[in-house]
Amino acid sequence: MPAPGNKPRDLIGTLRELLSYMGRHKLLFLAVAVLVTISASANLLGTYMIQPTVDALTAGDVPAFIRWIAITACIYVAGVLAALGYTQLMVHAAQKVLVDIRRDLFAHIQTLPLAYFDARNRGDIMSYFTNDVDTVAEAMNNSFAMVIQSFIQIVGTLTLIFVLNWQLSLIVVVGYAAMFAYIAFSTKKSRGYFRRQQAVLGELDGYIEEMVGGQKVVKVFNHEQANVMAFRDKNERLRVAGTGAQAYAASMIPAVVSISYVNYAIVAVVGSLMAITGMTGVGALASYLVFVRQTAMPINQFTQQSNFLLSALAGAERVFAAMREPAEVDEGTVELVKTGENDWAWRIPDGYGVGAWGALVPVAEAGAAGEFVPDGETASEGCVPAAAAPAAADGGAVVQQTARGVDGTVLAVGLVPLRGDVRFHNVSFGYDAGHEVLHDLNLFAKPGQKIAFVGSTGAGKTTITNLINRFYDVQKGEITYDGINVKNIAKDSLRRSLGIVLQDTHLFTGTIADNIRFGKLDATDEEIRAAARIANADGFIRRLPNGYDTMVTADGANLSQGQRQLLAIARAAVDGAPVLILDEATSSIDTRTEMLIGRGMDQLMQGRTTFMIAHRLSTVRDADAIMVLEHGRIIERGTHEELYALHGEYWSLCQGLKELD
Repeated sequence: MPAPGNKPRDLIGTLRELLSYMGRHKLLFLAVAVLVTISASANLLGTYMIQPTVDALTAGDVPAFIRWIAITACIYVAGVLAALGYTQLMVHAAQKVLVDIRRDLFAHIQTLPLAYFDARNRGDIMSYFTNDVDTVAEAMNNSFAMVIQSFIQIVGTLTLIFVLNWQLSLIVVVGYAAMFAYIAFSTKKSRGYFRRQQAVLGELDGYIEEMVGGQKVVKVFNHEQANVMAFRDKNERLRVAGTGAQAYAASMIPAVVSISYVNYAIVAVVGSLMAITGMTGVGALASYLVFVRQTAMPINQFTQQSNFLLSALAGAERVFAAMREPAEVDEGTVELVKTGENDWAWRIPDGYGVGAWGALVPVAEAGAAGEFVPDGETASEGCVPAAAAPAAADGGAVVQQTARGVDGTVLAVGLVPLRGDVRFHNVSFGYDAGHEVLHDLNLFAKPGQKIAFVGSTGAGKTTITNLINRFYDVQKGEITYDGINVKNIAKDSLRRSLGIVLQDTHLFTGTIADNIRFGKLDATDEEIRAAARIANADGFIRRLPNGYDTMVTADGANLSQGQRQLLAIARAAVDGAPVLILDEATSSIDTRTEMLIGRGMDQLMQGRTTFMIAHRLSTVRDADAIMVLEHGRIIERGTHEELYALHGEYWSLCQGLKELD
């Protein structure tokens, strides 16, 4: 957080980016600028017309007096019409810019890696779209035209007063210098406070969003008073920042007005003496004094908008900083393609690996379930690309062979069948530099196997699944999917081949059918119902008032936690992905319901490679391999019977001697 008075970190860059958005609608803004110029010029010319009008009156020339009055009226009418035009155009121009900013910001947010969201409060991110963008909107609607108008009036006034009387104008220039000096001082002081105000406001919004969303927990633990105290602290910080920003900004107008009054008094006295001595005419002095009286007006207009401008720059800086965050890196070139009604394959680009992955080698069978065989084995059966397979143990020659689909269909060279063979090869990973969560991890899951992870909180269970779908990339070692390093697979293709059911279910506003269809956007109504039957959700859905057309609101607040979890399972079922990641998919379902959907879950996992994070031992008993993790290492692996017979960590968990987190 910058200290008061510090400049925004990238003021010039922020202005440049904001101007680039305005440049997308340059014709609208050009029209606004032209109309503002006409309006400001009309005001200046109307004041200047005082001189010939007064001179005609004092000379008794009535026709000339009427003529000058008529001309002045026409000038002011033109100014009024121009002002009406630019205010209407400015509304349209500002809204177009804001639409572009919000659209680009939202689109960029979608490209950011999961690590960005893990490190930030959701309320602070939401503040980009509300508070920060709104400050830009307010400034554009109120300040853009006003700044142009004020600039023209300041330059025009200085020019015309020198034309009328250059001697008196020297006094006015001194007053101008004093005004601008104080404005520069106040702006420098308030700028840092405005930046702090926007940051604290985002933090406060995040806290409110978090506490409102967790009201049940707050009330259960009688945490209301503590929340109020924490809110008061954050609100007080916002008050201090807001007071500092407004105090300096608000002092500008009284200071400028006071200087202008002193300036006007001095010029009036000196000008009167000059008129008495014949050094200037009465008409010229009258027009001049009006100009001097008006010198403070454009400066006051500018200072009135300074609050909007400074706040908008602080908000725009936060928005553009978010838009400059590096997008999720995806260097993968291997894509998932459909080769049949239910068959998929990895398309390997030409020039990738050996012979565009056309050279294939036969591989050996794996060992016991969960046992990693580091040499001579990378898949359970069939063939894998030679570039991904290790050298054969006997040093045999590479066998040229054509890849085949699941149903035996011959595939083109460069296609590797999607089978769901996942391998971890000496994988080490840490979310923060210098702190590893996983240490030299080796494991594999053959197609159709069910692998379960158990262990204490922080052991690395969820981290393993985050690495499979490339929410994060490994720092050491590699993960292969059907013999292909996952870093070489395009992320959208990789994630399309994975079905995920998270412990924390998120439902979107829409119908029940829409939420299930989220797993497969082109799913038919029959596919949705079939998926619901697999998850054992069809029964409760049909009992809802509108069945599958029942609206889901507020993240499923009108459904029970168990029902929301069933919909998440149905969403994974409709996806039909060959690899499933279940982060304790039945954690929010009671034991009776868990038994009811057991068969459906078995059907869901049939023929699919499944990774399960288990919080109930009852869900892992029939796993092909159970991995017991501790501090990022696999300390035990095997089937339920094998591990139970060891009388080790898993046995202790089964006996209740240790808790399963």
